[in-house]
This record gives sequence, C-alpha cells and structure tokens, in this order.
Amino acid sequence: MEPTTEIRRLLDLMPASGRMLTKIVGKREQTKVIDYAFPMPWQQERRISINFDLWRRLPQPQRDLLLLRTVSWLTAVKWFKPDVYQGVVLAGLLGTVVEIVQGDVVGTVAAGALTAIAGTRIWRNNHSSQIEVEADEAAVRVAGRRGYAEAEAAQHLLSAIEAVAQMEGRPTLDFMELLRRQNLQAIAGLSSAGIPETLREK
Repeated sequence: MEPTTEIRRLLDLMPASGRMLTKIVGKREQTKVIDYAFPMPWQQERRISINFDLWRRLPQPQRDLLLLRTVSWLTAVKWFKPDVYQGVVLAGLLGTVVEIVQGDVVGTVAAGALTAIAGTRIWRNNHSSQIEVEADEAAVRVAGRRGYAEAEAAQHLLSAIEAVAQMEGRPTLDFMELLRRQNLQAIAGLSSAGIPETLREK
C-alpha cells in the first residue's frame, strides 16, 4: 500500500465537512493504528495520523469505517455552539475582564470560577460516552452513502475495534470500547440489547 494513494482514497471517502476540517498524515513510529488529538478551540485543522504499516493489515471495509468514525468524532466536537454553557463561558470571560479592569479581586475570582465551571462542563460533554456512540452511528450513516448496508457497516466497525485492540497489543477492550461494541452489535442485528440511555449520556 502506497500511503499517498491511500490518503487520496480516504479523502474521497470522507464527507465534505471532514475534508475541510481534517488532515491525514502518515506516522510510522506511533504504536496506534490510527490516532488523533482532542481538538482545541484555537486549532483550525484536526489532524489524523495513521501508522500505514499497521493500517495495511486491516481489510479495506474496516479501514473505511475506522476512518469515517474518526472523522465523525472529530467533526462532532463543538466548542462554540449556541447553548447555555457556551453562554456562561462568554459571560464569565467578559465579567472577568471587567472585574480585572475595575480591580475587584473578589469579582475577578467569582467570574473566573464561573468560566472554569462552564468550560469544564463543555469539556466533559465533548468526552462523554454519548459523543463516542454517536460518532459510531454517524460513521455507519455516512458509510451507507458510500455503498455499505447499515448492518454491514456496523459489523465492519465492530470488527475493526477488535482488530485494532489486538494489533496494538491490548488484551481487552476498555469500558468505552465495550459500550461501543454493544451498541454496534445492536445496529448490526447481532444482539437485541442496545445500551441504556443512562450509559449513553455519561
């Protein structure tokens, strides 16, 4: 597999939003098959790094679903969207600046604390099990527009999760992967039990 050719193929596979936001790079020295960092608000580009020596060992459908899932997760992370926490962060930042200008130490601490609390909540929302599961579901939907049946796409992603863990030398799946696995089994029709809403929202 020639990395440049595979990168071009993967870019064609992505939805338009993914092509605009993400960049794929080869990284032979990394131990993970595919890796990405949590995108910070000041980063315009969301980088996906792939170890092509490991990547080529996966069947193409598994590679496709892994890539689509990664792009779905990266594009789902939203720092700036109209909701109460973003409003509180903006109000807190503005209040902090005003209090600093006025020299009010107590007001500065209070406004700073408000900003930190709301910012932490945004961070937690972007690291929840809900966003992980929804990224899988979004990848399956996009795969449907690329010629995969829903159940087939879910099975390929499920197999990819297990194959990647094995290739990376991890004897067991972590909690989030097990949760995703259960949801994908339900989508693929392999299990009648999905994941409870209480776990989805954690």
